[in-house]
Amino acid sequence: MWTVQTPLAFIAQRWTPSPRTLRRAALSAVVMSVLIIVTGGAVRLTGSGLGCDTWPKCTDDSLIVTAEQGFHGYVEFGNRMLTYVLSAAVGWAIVAARSAKLRRRGLSRLAWAQFWIVLSNAVLGGITVWMGLNPWTVAGHFLAANSLLTVAVITWHRTTEGDTTPKPRVPGPVRKLSWALVGVSGLLIALGTTVTGAGKHAGDSSDVPRMPWDWTNAAHLHAVAAWLVCALAVAMWLVLRVVDAPDDTRARARDLLIVVVAQGGIGYAQYFTGVPELLVAVHMLGSSLMWIAVLRLALSLRERPVTVPEIPAQADPELAKA
Repeated sequence: MWTVQTPLAFIAQRWTPSPRTLRRAALSAVVMSVLIIVTGGAVRLTGSGLGCDTWPKCTDDSLIVTAEQGFHGYVEFGNRMLTYVLSAAVGWAIVAARSAKLRRRGLSRLAWAQFWIVLSNAVLGGITVWMGLNPWTVAGHFLAANSLLTVAVITWHRTTEGDTTPKPRVPGPVRKLSWALVGVSGLLIALGTTVTGAGKHAGDSSDVPRMPWDWTNAAHLHAVAAWLVCALAVAMWLVLRVVDAPDDTRARARDLLIVVVAQGGIGYAQYFTGVPELLVAVHMLGSSLMWIAVLRLALSLRERPVTVPEIPAQADPELAKA
């Protein structure tokens, strides 16, 4: 009797990725998630947000960019095409997770979650174009991209773990401090969208609506949250040394502190120099790197030992002769 197999099951029967390949597949999704955030910022910073004036087509009459749309059209359409590269990276992660032995359903669910986020964010991007770069939908589009980055980082981390119950590596109060750091860092990123939504880089040269407050006030509130993140990062670095946390965890706290300080410096530099496009782009990259560092630190505070399948004992030759 013939049984119908899904393409993923067919591949899984014939290919088993090495642990290194599995980690690389998950990492590729992380890298592409960061790249799509940065290039999305480049679309806005070059005023190309409406380079393609509709969605899913680029114009009412053309699926792709036309020469009449010029530079802005090519920038916007190029970012749309990059979504397919991101989808390929996520697809590789899905295939690798499904083909791992033993089968890891939790890892596969995380990989599939990335696919659904990519799909939903593509639709949200189209709605953003339809609404003429409404700042609220632009902010939602950016936050959805960060949610993809979140799941991609978790997936990448889980490729180095087993599927056992997580065990803490540091005392409970330290883990609570870490979650506070995660929460305030997420708030910091969200507040950054309010600065963008009221600021000068609207995303297009046309009359684009802005959020109804002064962008300098939003920037000051954003800076307060940044200082709080910095304080929590310093506290984590000190506390992890006091409790003699594992070396890799302390290293991640150190890396986070470096990224936060650098990101803060870039933020103040762009504010006092009139928010130049290049510094804004670097600041967006720094935002992604900071969020990755925050998540990796939080995830390193517990462990899931890798379980190795037991190998059946071979029969004793002497007993076999008996």
